[in-house]
Amino acid sequence: MRKKSGYLKEVIRKNKKTVISAIVLIVMIGLTVIALLRGQDIGDIFDAMAKADIKYIILAVLCVPVFVFMQAICIRISLYALRQQTTMFRCTLYAFTGFFYCLITPFQAAGPPIQMVYMKKEKIPYSVSAIVLFIISFMFKLVLVAVGFGVIIFGQDLIKGPLKGSLGFFGVGLFLTAGFCFVLLMIIFKSDLMRRFFKFLLRKLEEKHILKHKEGRFESLDAGMDRYKETAGYFLDHKILMLVIFLLSCVQRFILFFATYFVYRALGLYGTDAWTITILQAVIPLCVDMIPIPGGMGLTELLFTRVFAGIFTGATLFPGLILSRGITYYVQLIVCGLFAVFTHLYFRRLERGQDSTK
Repeated sequence: MRKKSGYLKEVIRKNKKTVISAIVLIVMIGLTVIALLRGQDIGDIFDAMAKADIKYIILAVLCVPVFVFMQAICIRISLYALRQQTTMFRCTLYAFTGFFYCLITPFQAAGPPIQMVYMKKEKIPYSVSAIVLFIISFMFKLVLVAVGFGVIIFGQDLIKGPLKGSLGFFGVGLFLTAGFCFVLLMIIFKSDLMRRFFKFLLRKLEEKHILKHKEGRFESLDAGMDRYKETAGYFLDHKILMLVIFLLSCVQRFILFFATYFVYRALGLYGTDAWTITILQAVIPLCVDMIPIPGGMGLTELLFTRVFAGIFTGATLFPGLILSRGITYYVQLIVCGLFAVFTHLYFRRLERGQDSTK
């Protein structure tokens, strides 16, 4: 019994940040649920959800794994183009695991580093995996920027209608997301700037005695940055590959946004076309993705009630919110969480197998 207790403590110690993120997320979920249901007739909400058309609910749920799998395809295509040895199965593990850590951390920051760690176990250099994930992240965000400018140019009826009460969030979100895309471009293609930054950072860490001085550290950094520059140059020279990743990212994001339309139909609603609902749903992550709250908790729900107030009519607004958010976030969180556990066990087993053959 003591042995099991000791093992549990060791697991918690090694995954302290993940445990803390999970606790914070659970607390935020609880507070969000309390805030949402305050003053609402819970019986009516659950009655409306129970009457929802199951075939549309199933279609909405299926959007989640397809959404994540699309990123696995982007990863596989990118690594294959760079002649990195991997499989579609492992790229799928990278995608699901990455999204899990994105869902539980502010700015979705922890996903790519975790993916890089697992790719390293396949002998994929950090200089290569970093560029691949930066490119995919850039395209992922660029889709939202394109949606934002598309709404400004072609969607004045949306701005004067459903989005009227959320224009402040819309403007700030578009500015921050476009700025983030610009920073990512600098990180990807200005490798000499990154080289100087990392050297400056390492010197400061050594001066502050946070890192011990190590011979060959800067030479290793130069070698890694040369590979980084070479990989970035490959993408810059192969613009068709970049376009393919962008188009796949568009399909990926809109698949998940479309889940809200399936929820709309599941509740027996008509009158608003699929394209309008999908674009409005796309605006919500544009508004909240750059806010340092895991999953945009609280703010996403607030914006949904504002944006869709005139679309989910009658007593269907809160059932629609719970179903849409429950499927696109919480189902995704559970599915990706299960994959994250499996990925950890899978690579741990592979490492043990490799150790036993040495």
